[in-house]
Amino acid sequence: MKPIHQLTDDELHALAEQASTLADAPSAWTERAMALARKAQTMPSLLEHATRVLVAALRFDSWAAPSFAHGMRALPAETRHLLFSTKGRDIDLRITPDDTRFLLVGQVLGPDETGRVELIGNGNDKLETAIDDLGEFRLPGVVGGTYWVTLRMGQDEITLPPIEVGGRYV
Repeated sequence: MKPIHQLTDDELHALAEQASTLADAPSAWTERAMALARKAQTMPSLLEHATRVLVAALRFDSWAAPSFAHGMRALPAETRHLLFSTKGRDIDLRITPDDTRFLLVGQVLGPDETGRVELIGNGNDKLETAIDDLGEFRLPGVVGGTYWVTLRMGQDEITLPPIEVGGRYV
């Protein structure tokens, strides 16, 4: 016979069934053990629907890097490039001026999953769009300010640190 810590759930359930037939087992204990066994069988299905919350870290910000080049390369770029990382994924985000507003274009690099991206601002402004099969998304018409970005893909909810959208020194 295997040690109890090596038994599968089915084997433990079978042992519990056998134990319920023992004459010296108090009925209250037997009923409680059977209830626990039934509850344990439903746990994997509950875990299948659980959401894993991940917080991404900023790895690169094109506006934070000092410019050592001279000439045309020394001019500040209008487009801001941000790269975030979290367990199993990188999020590439570009912020580009678009008339009086801004365009946020991004791509999730990692497992190929579709999902949704949500952008919430200080004034509770909320924009939401789909993440396509290539992990890409576009959020046009964003007003300057501080925003929080949340990506929902499969069972993962990825939160980015607050992002300043707007002038270089907002």
